[in-house]
Amino acid sequence: MNDKYIVYFISKTKKKMTEFIERELKEEELDDLVPSYGNILTVLYDNDGKLSMKEIGELIGKDKSTITVLINKLSKLGYVQKEKCQEDRRVTYIVLTEKGKSIEGKFNDISKKVYLTAYKNFSKEEKDIFLNLLKKMNNNFDLNK
Repeated sequence: MNDKYIVYFISKTKKKMTEFIERELKEEELDDLVPSYGNILTVLYDNDGKLSMKEIGELIGKDKSTITVLINKLSKLGYVQKEKCQEDRRVTYIVLTEKGKSIEGKFNDISKKVYLTAYKNFSKEEKDIFLNLLKKMNNNFDLNK
C-alpha cells in the first residue's frame, strides 16, 4: 500500500468510529450525549466521580477552553455538576450527578463494544505494535519538539 494514504485511513477510521459510537448511544437511549463527552466521563468514572477541571485537562490532554465547553454541556444535560473547593476557591471540581452515575453501565458497555470492534481480528502482538506506532505518530505532531 502507498503510505500517502495513511492519514486518509486514520481520518476515515475516526469518522466510522464516531458514527459507530453515535449509533450505540442512540440504541442505549443516550442520544443527548455525543462521543466528545466520552473522555471526560471515562476519567470521572475512573476517579470516583470527582476531579478538578485541571486534572481532567491533564488526563485527557485537552486545553482549558475545550474542557470548559464540554463540561458546561454535560452540566446542562445534568450528568455533572461543578463544586468549588472549600480550601481553595480558585479550584472547581467536576462531580458526577446521580444521572451521570446511573449511565456508567451503559457507557462501559458501549466502550467495550467499541474496543472489541476496533480490535476484532487483531492478535495481542498486533495490538501492541499498532498502539506503539500510533503513539509514535502522535508524538511526531507535538508542537514542543
